[in-house]
Amino acid sequence: MKIESYQDLRVYQASIAASMKIFEITKSFPKEEIYSMTDQMRRSSRSVCTNVAEAWRRRRYKAAFIAKLNDSETEATETQVWIELALRSGYISKEFNDEMFNDYEAIIAQLVTMINQPEKWIIGPVN
Repeated sequence: MKIESYQDLRVYQASIAASMKIFEITKSFPKEEIYSMTDQMRRSSRSVCTNVAEAWRRRRYKAAFIAKLNDSETEATETQVWIELALRSGYISKEFNDEMFNDYEAIIAQLVTMINQPEKWIIGPVN
């Protein structure tokens, strides 16, 4: 399949799916967490996919492309930390924690591959 848009990227599709899982599970969090843990988990998980989309549009500039992918990677790691905090707070199950940790590890691996091989993705001269 030819990749014509960021929406065709497996890493984008995986990060959207993970973000939606986070959105659904945080609906059950206590109301006192709405402006802290709930908001932060949703924000960081959504930032993973939005930064992938932004990176796609910055493919003309190697450094900008890599920087946005790096932002996505750090947001994915932040999301992993929030998931662990939710587990330790008793808001999610160990099974959900493990599933999401593994989902984000796979996303991070894909991002690192793209970061390490930008020439496969950028358009125009490699600079």
